[in-house]
Amino acid sequence: MKTAKIPCAVAIAFALTCGCVPAAEAPRDSAEASVLIEADSGDVIFEKNSSKRMGPASTTKIMTALVALENADENAEMIFDARAENTEGSSAYMRAGEKYTLKELLYAMMLQSANDAAACIAYAVGGSIEGFAEMMNGKAKELGLENTHFENPHGLDGEEHFTSAYDLAMIAREALKNETFAGIVSSKTAKIGAGEHTKVFRNHNRLLFEYDDVIGVKTGFTKKCGRTLVSAAERNGVKLICVTLCDGDDWRDHRRLLNAGFELYESVLLCRDGELSFDVHVCGGENATVKVSNDAECRVTLKKGGAAPQMKAELPPFVYADVENGETLGYARFYIDGKETASVALKAQGDVRRR
Repeated sequence: MKTAKIPCAVAIAFALTCGCVPAAEAPRDSAEASVLIEADSGDVIFEKNSSKRMGPASTTKIMTALVALENADENAEMIFDARAENTEGSSAYMRAGEKYTLKELLYAMMLQSANDAAACIAYAVGGSIEGFAEMMNGKAKELGLENTHFENPHGLDGEEHFTSAYDLAMIAREALKNETFAGIVSSKTAKIGAGEHTKVFRNHNRLLFEYDDVIGVKTGFTKKCGRTLVSAAERNGVKLICVTLCDGDDWRDHRRLLNAGFELYESVLLCRDGELSFDVHVCGGENATVKVSNDAECRVTLKKGGAAPQMKAELPPFVYADVENGETLGYARFYIDGKETASVALKAQGDVRRR
């Protein structure tokens, strides 16, 4: 299938309606800094000191996993580096010379919070702890994060190792787009290795076991940082990400914040598969027009009680034959207050050959 060259687009506007319910007040939490975002848009729902630079502890490993997956094959075999063997803090007790795939190391790092696995990944992917930290900081810059700087891949305390609740939510949002990452952090248990080297891990994220909607992502703790937690949950098509930094009551705070967020947002069906249908004039074709339609449904997460979405069908006044079945001839775009929130392709529903 090819994409048509569109001489000039014409917009056809429609209004849609969405449900209206009163907004809830932000629940209190015990964190020094916190944020709750809607994952699809990145919109902030609740926040407290969300731009304050603080230590992330082991939630650092979210960025470690993201950078590793973007720069190495998940099935790549890695020999455990002797330099990583005695890394301080939580450990999977791996030994120099043992062989693991990157994915196995990620399971150890994200479920067991293994600092030795994080260090091994850094040596294998970045050449050194410092080299990998540069890659992490490069990714932070790419994401536009203004309050984040990493010194290491595991989250041990450092003078210039910091992030903010908001930045950490944006890192988690990006990481969850990766299917491998999402699968790992939603796993309650994992087994890696074989024979005498088999290791079994149980996810430290208690919310996965106590809250049906939770789909990840990472816990953290150092004496300096206190308890840190990043969670993600999905309910009825709505996905939320919550971050708390230095929070002694994080399990309950996350449940309260997530539940409050779900009361405010809903997944709205903008159009069903094939619901939108228009005719486009064809110049030089055996037929004068071709019907175009959407071949996929379109959904968007919206705040309840917000402005109604407006749809504009952007279609050309005409196209030239030949037209191929499935060829994209335009788009239906959905706007709220002038900002595009979603779009779906409008495709030809049949061939139109030249006369």
